[in-house]
Amino acid sequence: MILVTGGLGFIGSHTVVSLQEKGHEVLIVDDLSNATTDVLSGIKQASGIRPAFEKLDLQDAVGVKKLFETYSISGIIHFAAFKAVGESVQKPIAYYQNNLGSLLNLLAEIEKSTTPIPFIFSSSCTVYGEADSLPINEDAAIKAAMSPYGNTKQIGEEIIVDSVKAIKDFRAICLRYFNPIGAHPSIAIGELPLGRPQNLVPFITQTAAGIFPKLTVFGNDYPTPDGTNIRDYIHVVDLAEAHVVALERILTGASNDRYEVFNLGTGKGSSVLEVITSFERVSGKKLAYTFGSKREGDVVAAYADTSKANAVLGWKTKRSLDEAVSSAWKWEQKIRDC
Repeated sequence: MILVTGGLGFIGSHTVVSLQEKGHEVLIVDDLSNATTDVLSGIKQASGIRPAFEKLDLQDAVGVKKLFETYSISGIIHFAAFKAVGESVQKPIAYYQNNLGSLLNLLAEIEKSTTPIPFIFSSSCTVYGEADSLPINEDAAIKAAMSPYGNTKQIGEEIIVDSVKAIKDFRAICLRYFNPIGAHPSIAIGELPLGRPQNLVPFITQTAAGIFPKLTVFGNDYPTPDGTNIRDYIHVVDLAEAHVVALERILTGASNDRYEVFNLGTGKGSSVLEVITSFERVSGKKLAYTFGSKREGDVVAAYADTSKANAVLGWKTKRSLDEAVSSAWKWEQKIRDC
């Protein structure tokens, strides 16, 4: 059974679908801090299977211990974490407690296991900070984090490296991904943040749906062609499929090293205004937006060199920015009935 932590979240739920489509039995653990159990029905609609589910805060070491005693876990994909850069600047203690505490409790149980448990870690391009050159490859310098969120990913990776050295036969893959967007083609699951969106595309779609009067673009004087931030926006289904490939790499004994790192993105950067233009093109709607102040912790530009993932994992993205934005809009229309 594959344990997917944070499996009711945006990326987690799509990965559960991809796992089940490949024949894996899945157990979802989620504390419901940024998701609801309604997602289980969406997963069943998308994949035909309703996975096992346990509500649990992974900061609860006793609860995590009981989980491993109850289920036979053969692999872990760890998504559960707070993830908003801006919010992490305002709430650093909560981010360190949650993101690192949950990881440590899982690794403590892996350490006690009599059989190796492969571990896939949801990392982030934020570990590179403001990169010296673009596109960013896995050998790029890990710079001082620009936000507590980014720092939890850096520290998390360091903890995993040390754990791989210390735990017999333990293997892990860290996936540093860029900006996931979109929804499953069934439109049964998608991105549904509780409260005000922290990410660009759901803010765009909610604005278009009338939830917000206009979108705020944070900064228009960055040193980029149109003055707005540049990011690598990857379709969430492409991203989900990469997690399954990475897990199966360890399960089949194909991994070359006990610890590996891969960037996951499209290899192409798109500015905030380009994403807005994409939305207007696929939706036929004009989006109301205004420019606001830059956010603390935001880098100017980040997009991936994906050659390592392409060559070693045999994985590459299949879906375009327009496809991702279009699916996100269809998802928004469905949940808002607009």
